[in-house]
Amino acid sequence: MRKLIIGALFALALSGYANAHLTQDEQSAKSRGILLFNQYKNAQFELRIAAEAGDTEAQFYLAEELRKEKQFMTAEAKKWYEASAAQGDYYSMFQLATAGGDLCAVANKCPSGIKSAGDWLELLIKTAEPRAMKGDAEAMAIMYNAKSDLTWLEKSAEAGYAPAQWLLANRYSEGEGSLLLPWNRKSAEEKWLKESSEGGYPKAMIEYISILYQRGDMEGVRHWLEIAAKTGYQDAVSSYGAYLSHTPDKVGYPIDLIKGYALVSLLKELDGGGNVQIYVEGKLPLISEKMTPEQITEANRFAKEWKATHPPLSFYPEKLGL
Repeated sequence: MRKLIIGALFALALSGYANAHLTQDEQSAKSRGILLFNQYKNAQFELRIAAEAGDTEAQFYLAEELRKEKQFMTAEAKKWYEASAAQGDYYSMFQLATAGGDLCAVANKCPSGIKSAGDWLELLIKTAEPRAMKGDAEAMAIMYNAKSDLTWLEKSAEAGYAPAQWLLANRYSEGEGSLLLPWNRKSAEEKWLKESSEGGYPKAMIEYISILYQRGDMEGVRHWLEIAAKTGYQDAVSSYGAYLSHTPDKVGYPIDLIKGYALVSLLKELDGGGNVQIYVEGKLPLISEKMTPEQITEANRFAKEWKATHPPLSFYPEKLGL
């Protein structure tokens, strides 16, 4: 019976069951919902619009929002994960495969038609592995999560998937892998952080900056911090603004009070989770006390221009994060 369930699900996931075509309003709601989710703000209203229209990605993010709100797998969160997983989304399959507290599965007495975590894991592997074998680097990273086999993460990194490169650097740092000599491990860690940074992943940039800073490569630090800030990553924006305004001067930027104040002030938008407002409330007065009213007016104008020409501020939460 279990194999029949998996077979039916697998056929459904790879059939013509595609995402519903969203209207312009539904697509706007989805985009707005994901933006709010990435800023740790409540995104349920916006995501629900696209999720109810059948959008797989919106269904996943809505399920994530509901699960994180209660800090456990609620019945509604599970419903949306299942809707997304039925359309082939392996992030949703992974969450269903790793959800705890499923008493029927623990007792091995799930009613017919109810999928256990093991069923979802099997479907996840059956969905992702063929794609990974054909060179899909993201699917390779999913296979690492599904099987806890570092070889898949290494393959994903070698294939150029920037999040996998960042994660592999961290796994090497934690002692995983067969790199026995300490200097080989450090070299591999730096290599993958650099490649992930070049691939545009801001979390890798911040960690690569730390290596460059310890080495005394201030030119490299200044370069990568600016690049990271331009992605909208809040950690980089806050540091870039502080260093530009010399509060403090740690990396040798020429002082730019207008740009520094502007960037820190943009963080006021992150008034959901993340405790960013404590930082803003402490930092902005330190910068403004060095400025004239005219400079603050110019900084506010610069902030509007930056927001209009750069990606939205984001905490960049990982899709398979806790």
